[in-house]
Amino acid sequence: QVQLVQSGGGLVQAGGSLSLSCAASGRTFRTFAMGWFRQAPGKEREFVARITSSGGTTYYSDSVKGRFTISRDNVKNTVYLQMDSLKPEDTAVYYCAADRVDFGTRYRVHEYDYWGQGTQVIVSS
Repeated sequence: QVQLVQSGGGLVQAGGSLSLSCAASGRTFRTFAMGWFRQAPGKEREFVARITSSGGTTYYSDSVKGRFTISRDNVKNTVYLQMDSLKPEDTAVYYCAADRVDFGTRYRVHEYDYWGQGTQVIVSS
C-alpha cells in the first residue's frame, strides 16, 4: 500500500513564497504520475499541477501557471510544489496525489489512486 506524507504549508503574506513536499513509501513511486490538488472551504477539490513519472512533462491549471512549479526527485521518492507570487485566493488545503496511469491529461480527483493527508496554506492580504 502506498503512503503519501506531506510537509510544508503555513501562513504567508500575499506576494510571498512557500514550498510543499510529499514523500511516498515504496519503490513504485517512480511509476506514478503525481499531482497536486487544493480545496477551499465550501468548494470542490480542484486540480493544481501534474507531473509524469519521469518528470519530463508537467501540467498546470490556468490559475497557477507561471507562479507554481511542480517537480520530483525519484531517488528521494518525493514530489514538490514551489509556490511563488502567492495570492489570497490560493488559500486552501493542498493535497498531493498519485496516479498509477502515467499517460493522458488526467485532472479529475477520482482518477487518482492515493492521497496525502493535506496541508493548510493561508495567504494573507
